[in-house]
Amino acid sequence: MEQRGREFSTFYTAFKDDCLRIVLVNVGDRQLAEDLVAEAFTRAWTSWRKVREHPVPRAWVVRTALNAHVSWWRRRRRELTVDDPTALTEDSHLARSADVGLDDALVAALRLLPLRQREVITLRVFFDLDTDATAKLLGISSGTVGAHLHRALATLRAQTHSFRDQEVTS
Repeated sequence: MEQRGREFSTFYTAFKDDCLRIVLVNVGDRQLAEDLVAEAFTRAWTSWRKVREHPVPRAWVVRTALNAHVSWWRRRRRELTVDDPTALTEDSHLARSADVGLDDALVAALRLLPLRQREVITLRVFFDLDTDATAKLLGISSGTVGAHLHRALATLRAQTHSFRDQEVTS
């Protein structure tokens, strides 16, 4: 039990900030992201034997946090009434994009992507997972991962100046 605790503690210390950063990009609200990541790490602790055998345990934590967000959203979607849905995303994440360590325009563009494209970008780019691992984690085919990645990158290139500038100078 003591070895298990040390092993998990090392894992938590090494990856908690990365997991929070990725979840924050996806949900756009720092407090909610912290709650979701805490819940995901709690679940990881209770299932540590299974999680530590996972090919990318930190991706398991992020996926668990994002699944918890979907559940949270489903429970509360009827409670929230918003006249302008973009006002929530602009207020809740642009002011905090410095917390994520990414360009404001990139974070804004990421938040506008459809959920599945955002998930694929998160796993493929931020976690550097290969196509097969991403497909397995999301429960979709490798071809679907490629299609979502292609569409997401095309959208991001079109919406952010930093990508266009990099392509011209590269």
